[in-house]
Amino acid sequence: MTPQLRQAIRLLQMSTLELQAEVAEAIETNPLLEWTEDAPYDAPTPSDGTSPGSGASDADDAGDSSRDDRDGEDWTPDEASWDGVGSGGGGGSDDDREGAAERMAEPESLGDHLLWQLHLSPLSERDRRIGAAMIDALDEDGYLREPLSAIAETLLPETVAGEDEILTVLHQLQRFDPVGIGARNLGECLRLQLEVLPDCTPGRALALRIVDGPLERLPRSGIAGIAQELRSPIDQVEQAVQLVRSLDPRPGKQVGEVDPDNYVIPDCVVWRQRGVWKVALAQQAMPRVSIHRGYEQMIRRCGESDAGYLRTQLQEARWLLKSLEARGETLLKVMRCLLRMQAGFLEFGEQALRPLTLREIAGEIGLHESTVSRAIARKYVRTPRGTLPLKAFFASGIDTEGGGEASSTAIQAMIRRLIDDENPRKPLSDAKLADLLKQAGIPVARRTVAKYREAMNISASHERVRIG
Repeated sequence: MTPQLRQAIRLLQMSTLELQAEVAEAIETNPLLEWTEDAPYDAPTPSDGTSPGSGASDADDAGDSSRDDRDGEDWTPDEASWDGVGSGGGGGSDDDREGAAERMAEPESLGDHLLWQLHLSPLSERDRRIGAAMIDALDEDGYLREPLSAIAETLLPETVAGEDEILTVLHQLQRFDPVGIGARNLGECLRLQLEVLPDCTPGRALALRIVDGPLERLPRSGIAGIAQELRSPIDQVEQAVQLVRSLDPRPGKQVGEVDPDNYVIPDCVVWRQRGVWKVALAQQAMPRVSIHRGYEQMIRRCGESDAGYLRTQLQEARWLLKSLEARGETLLKVMRCLLRMQAGFLEFGEQALRPLTLREIAGEIGLHESTVSRAIARKYVRTPRGTLPLKAFFASGIDTEGGGEASSTAIQAMIRRLIDDENPRKPLSDAKLADLLKQAGIPVARRTVAKYREAMNISASHERVRIG
């Protein structure tokens, strides 16, 4: 894995606050980088209805151009609210009805991140229970230290699973982000990371042989000893070893809890122009940084030692700018796809959220699932419905009687609406809620209704009785 690729991956999975800190540190340590205060940036306003100019790309047609929004008019962020997005407060106006509490960053643990991917995966309910048990057994570095027999015991008596079945689910879990999660030892962790690299990556084939065999002997044998053992040229082994050293031996540490005192800063802004949903990067999601031309020109005039230092810093500066550009392009690519697939969600709310998985988005835009997961993790978008996490656009699905699918989020919204409209003297039981959903064409078991109700922190029917 090249340094620039490693940097691009790291920047992609950062939140906007982390990105700002990373860029600020780079500018502090690299004289070739500087803030660009006068970078052009045009935001759409209600008066002219224009889309963002240079520095912020808008989406392709992502909604029904003939459909009006909830208020009968296009929603466009005004200048004050757009500037708020870029100034660090999370943006917002009175129309958003968003208080400070709604804009606080929610902490996310490694388990939360993996469970979210598990519920979006095309696994059976039984396999998801097995996967949840394994996620619970992972240590803070992301390793599965428990034997499969111990996992089988924790599933009893509700689920009786053999080690072969558990191993099959583990292989699915190991495809989640961060790459390398769920490994049982260091060699397996590194192999999982090597396998997702392109086949043309220099040293990849030899690196796979190293992590499968002489990895533990590397400190004692050295590169020369490993080259002799593998019967390969020393320069090729050295290249492979450098690739192995560039991998992350503790992938679980990539997902840390967000400081709950941080405010959410949207990475993107979504608005509607002439009935079409548009998206642009928020100002702070694309830091205004450039290369200092004075130092760049100095390279040709200074001594060899100084020129060598400046050339190294110039190369790192170019890598950073390219990685920032790639991060923005990936975010926009993912958001455009989400707008095309979930326009109904923005129009009508959770009840119109269609089932959507990481695999669908990855296949649609030609990226790896782990890349899509990194692009979504701890990212937020400002919409007419408030500031939402990108994860809110995803949901698992349940087959309907009409041959389609309804998302779990949409079903929860229907349950909430039914409970809101119920007779307070005679609340709806879980069985009655299941019957009403079935009449609407969504066959859901009573226990599933109970699970969704509990997930929304809604009490059971006998606790919701209100007299007078």
